Amino acid sequence: MKTEIFVLILKHMYTLKKSLGQHFLKDESVCRRIVESLMECQFQRLLEVGPGGGALTKHLVNIQDIAFKLVEIDREKIEYLSKTYPSLSEKIIEASILDVAVPFDQPFSMIGNFPYNISTQIVFKVIEWREQIQFMVGMFQKEVAVRICAGPGNKDYGILSVLSQAYFKTTYLFDVDEDCFNPPPKVKSGVIKFEYMGNPYGIESHRKFLVLVKAAFGQRRKQLRNPLKPYFISEILQTPIFTKRAEQLSVAEFVDLLNKMN
Repeated sequence: MKTEIFVLILKHMYTLKKSLGQHFLKDESVCRRIVESLMECQFQRLLEVGPGGGALTKHLVNIQDIAFKLVEIDREKIEYLSKTYPSLSEKIIEASILDVAVPFDQPFSMIGNFPYNISTQIVFKVIEWREQIQFMVGMFQKEVAVRICAGPGNKDYGILSVLSQAYFKTTYLFDVDEDCFNPPPKVKSGVIKFEYMGNPYGIESHRKFLVLVKAAFGQRRKQLRNPLKPYFISEILQTPIFTKRAEQLSVAEFVDLLNKMN
C-alpha cells in the first residue's frame, strides 16, 4: 500500500525517465545511512550529483554552514527541486556530471545516487578531479561498487580498483536492495566511500599509469609479458613479475612497473 501511494505521489510531481537511467531512492532508512556516512567526514563544500526527486537533497539542504551545489540534467527535476526548495534555485547546475567543470575553486565533497548507465564514467571523473575531491559517498550498481573496492588476487579486481585505490581509500559501506527504489532496478546496489589520500605512490604521470593499467587488464588471463611487451625493454620483461597476471599485482607493484616503462 505504501509503495502504491509513493508511486501516485510521484506521478503528480514528475515523471521517471528510463532514458536517463532513473531509479529513485524511496527508502528513508537508506537515505539516512548514506547521509550519515557523509557526515562522518568534515567538509565545507558539497556537490550532489543527480538529485532527481530529492531523496537525499531533503537531508542535505539542512546541513549548516556549507556551500552546496547540485548537478542535474533533467529539466523537470530541476523545476521540481527549485519549487520544493527555493533556496536551491540558484545552486543547481543543469548539465551531465560528465560535462561540467570543477564546481568549486576549493576542495569539496561529493554525494549521489549515481545513474548506473554512466557510473563507470563517473568514477573516472572523480579520479580526474582527485585533487579537488576530499570525500565521495555514492551509490552504484553493486557489481561496480564491489569492483572498485576489490583487492589484488580477487576476480573483481581490475582497472577501476587500481586507478581508484591509487589515490583514494575505498570502502564498501553496505548493500541496497532493489525494492528500495522506484522503479526497482534489476540489480542490487552498493554504497561506497572514497577518501582522498593524495598521491601516496608518487605517480608522476597519471596518463601513462592509465595506459599501463588498461593494457595489463586488456588480457587479464595472460601473463603480463604478453600485453605489456610494447612498453618495456626485453631485459626488464625477463624479470619474474611479468610471469604474473594483472589481477595479482598490488597498486604499488603497478606503480613500480610504471617507473620502468619506456
